Amino acid sequence: MGEQGPAEQAAAARRTRGGKPESRLAMVRRARRINRELAEVYYYAHPELDFENPFQLLVATVLSAQTTDLRVNQTTPALFAAYPTPEEMAAADPQRLEELIRPTGFFRNKARSLLGLSAALRDRFGGEVPNSLEDLVSLPGVGRKTAHVVLGNAFGRPGITVDTHFGRLVRRWKLTEQTDPEKVEAEIAGIIPKSEWTMFSHRVIFHGRRICHSRKPACGACPIAHLCPSYGEGETDPEKARKLLKYEMGGAPGQRLKPPADYPGQPAPPLGAE
Repeated sequence: MGEQGPAEQAAAARRTRGGKPESRLAMVRRARRINRELAEVYYYAHPELDFENPFQLLVATVLSAQTTDLRVNQTTPALFAAYPTPEEMAAADPQRLEELIRPTGFFRNKARSLLGLSAALRDRFGGEVPNSLEDLVSLPGVGRKTAHVVLGNAFGRPGITVDTHFGRLVRRWKLTEQTDPEKVEAEIAGIIPKSEWTMFSHRVIFHGRRICHSRKPACGACPIAHLCPSYGEGETDPEKARKLLKYEMGGAPGQRLKPPADYPGQPAPPLGAE
């Protein structure tokens, strides 16, 4: 017999010998193999928000709700030039703050969150971003997802970031059936080693943005198709699938204006230069 193709390998990922459902042990091994293989593909995986300190990352993450990281990165240079510290942002004129963040959408609600969290940082934490989950989620506009982004990328404390891409992919891979982000986080935390939580989050989100899209996943161009029980939900023809690839995978700029040195793609353009 010849080598199995992606469809046959994906079928094997769904079932064990004898047609029985995949055991938990087999699922955990598959999940960890997915992580290892994604690490080879996305060796440069990183947070796709531009930031230079914990405060900037916290603000950028709050702004990233309901918009792209690209739009946030195009907006924050002017914002941080005007309000570089929590003290200055807490004292900002609300209307001017709203105008600066208008391109990210939902700017009135986001402005209230930024004013509130900046005042809390000034009044309760000495102008410093706290490095604990409990303290971070006590800030206005900051939930577990935002807190884990900050903890993992500003303080090096492992955390699982369950955004829409992450939740969609771990369900597509049959690693969980949960839809509630906290339950997804808890289940994946029991599968992936803690030391890998932050980077696994980056790799999954990278894969979701570039290849495993919501409506038309590029199955035929997927490097982990042999591990995916949902292979075939998207385009399986390799040539057609390659046309669906995004960002550096599709030869287009990424989302950061200032990407890491090992990023293999092009920096994103500033606001108004797209």
